[in-house]
Amino acid sequence: MARQKPQAPPFTSLQSRTLILDNGADTIKAGFSSHLDQDTKSSADACHIIPNSISHSTRDRRTYVASQLRSCLDFGELAFRHPVENGYIVNWESQKAIWEYEFFDDGAKARGLWCEPRETNLILTEQSSAPIAVQRQADEMAIEEFGFGGYARVVGAIGNAYADSAFGNGEGEAGVPAECLLVIDAGYSHTTVTPLLHGRVLQSACRRLDIGGKTLTNQLKDLISTRQFELQKEDWMANQIKQDVCYVSQDFDVDLERVWKGGMTDRRRIDHSIVVDYVLPDYEEIKRGFARPHDPSSAARKRQLGIGMPREDLVVIANERFSVPELLFTPSDIGMQSEGLVGTILQSLNALPVGLWQAFLANVLVVGGTSKLPGFVERLEGDLRSRLSDDIVLRIAHAENPITHAWTGGQRLAHNETALKQIIVTREEYLENGDGWMRRKFLGKTGG
Repeated sequence: MARQKPQAPPFTSLQSRTLILDNGADTIKAGFSSHLDQDTKSSADACHIIPNSISHSTRDRRTYVASQLRSCLDFGELAFRHPVENGYIVNWESQKAIWEYEFFDDGAKARGLWCEPRETNLILTEQSSAPIAVQRQADEMAIEEFGFGGYARVVGAIGNAYADSAFGNGEGEAGVPAECLLVIDAGYSHTTVTPLLHGRVLQSACRRLDIGGKTLTNQLKDLISTRQFELQKEDWMANQIKQDVCYVSQDFDVDLERVWKGGMTDRRRIDHSIVVDYVLPDYEEIKRGFARPHDPSSAARKRQLGIGMPREDLVVIANERFSVPELLFTPSDIGMQSEGLVGTILQSLNALPVGLWQAFLANVLVVGGTSKLPGFVERLEGDLRSRLSDDIVLRIAHAENPITHAWTGGQRLAHNETALKQIIVTREEYLENGDGWMRRKFLGKTGG
């Protein structure tokens, strides 16, 4: 149901409550903060992770909006519609429906996310270099459609500069950004490299690799469908397989050799410590798939065929475990004419003054859900170290919670009234100066 535009009087000051909305392609990270709260310590517990999708099940003929997906019992052939593609909101009707359900529906009170927009500030994240049309639509939705009392649109990576340090430096002052940070965000749609100086994005040095968690899931789905079991309509299942068994190899050629069976005249014994059997869910007896050590025996084959015992659907995952994540470092494996992650980082550095290289390389922060793949940070550090001179100090930290790290930074920023005033545009300011002025303020090009 469409939400009526609130007829609210102009606002002239900060609202006491701020909604931090990290609007990702796969999930929304949302929660509240207040500059009136004396406890400035950030807490990931206050962050709600919400599926940013509208999904439809052909089996139970139900449609699930955002967090309703948690009530789904059968994920077979579940079709997803994501309002965010390639990092930008492209389906505003779907995104509006998700926001209305999560923050303004009566059920949102029970979930702890309900808010009265007129009495709330909104901090909304975006990708760097977002098209003006996307920015304008976001601004109109926040101010004119929902009527938030205050509003700020910021690049999502900036939140990492305000979060607790992942380098063991202790907790800094709320609202004060890290001096220098090179953020590697391995997300759902893509992987970005964003240099931050005093909490500001160095736009000319931002770089993007168009490979993320979605690319890896699709590649795994294609490989399994071609070799063993049809999974083309099973996005949810393929994603769970990726999360459960995939890892980033530290030496791709060596691992590939360990699972190579050889040719007809050169048969070899494969390393069964790498190969796993993945039992697929049927959503009746088995609600979620699981991995177990590979069993090459004839009894295992009989279980697959249902001979003398209940049939068991499983796929054997061998080199797919590490060849799929390898795309992050070698995109040419699927014909992409682009550098891998390490090359993308070096492209970003080459766009910066050489005098800043050491400062950024000593403060590399890795975030994003795809970075949770085992071995990701170790491989990144090893490959990047090999392409730098020995006199450069390289320090890479992996956020304790790479999915919510940027959100906790936004929460800490909103605790600081002075910092909040610098970024928030009130409804009165918007109505008086217009959307063009507001976009310039968000770019730091006004005196306000």
